[in-house]
Amino acid sequence: MENKICCDSVKYHLNFKCNTHKDDFDCPDKIIYFSDKKKEFGIIIHDGGTSFIKIKYCPFCGKKLKKKTSNIEE
Repeated sequence: MENKICCDSVKYHLNFKCNTHKDDFDCPDKIIYFSDKKKEFGIIIHDGGTSFIKIKYCPFCGKKLKKKTSNIEE
């Protein structure tokens, strides 16, 4: 089963790859995170750890975020 990403903004932030930081949680430009293990979206808390605030709605367009079961490139 495949779900589409709700908007271009969330797609950009989910697929963002930093050239400086290897870990998403170290990069201040990476703000949206998807946990493959928990199948949930979140906003990264940049405090030196790996915490994120779980979100159910897109912070850009307001649509409900669907749990992804496949590649986030969609």
